[in-house]
Amino acid sequence: MSYFQNEKKTVATDKAPKAIGPYSVGVTTGTMVFTAGQLPVDPTTGKIVEGGVQAQTKQALSNLRAVLEAAGSSLEQVVKTTVFLQDMAEFALMNEVYATFFTDNYPARSAVQVAALPLGAAVEIEAVALLPGE
Repeated sequence: MSYFQNEKKTVATDKAPKAIGPYSVGVTTGTMVFTAGQLPVDPTTGKIVEGGVQAQTKQALSNLRAVLEAAGSSLEQVVKTTVFLQDMAEFALMNEVYATFFTDNYPARSAVQVAALPLGAAVEIEAVALLPGE
């Protein structure tokens, strides 16, 4: 795959929730994968998982993993994440779960509190990752 390849491809998978609007769950171009924010939606039920911010972080990161794998990448290839929290007071709880998904060679990360998230979620996570060459 050429570094300068400009072809844009959308990512689709049944292992993560479908987009709830006019966007793609992920896009690849060149050597990069860009994901949409992943909500803590169970892809089989279409509903936000119960159990608070920790259960929701686990589901959001599981969905993120599924999108990256469908694109041909992985969590190990993530270079940047953005975490959107409804309540920054829950940062430590989110971070405990996040640390079980990213255990070495950590990506850069931003975490911000937002006024509200789609479907009333407590957390949403997006990522930029490398797309390994062929």
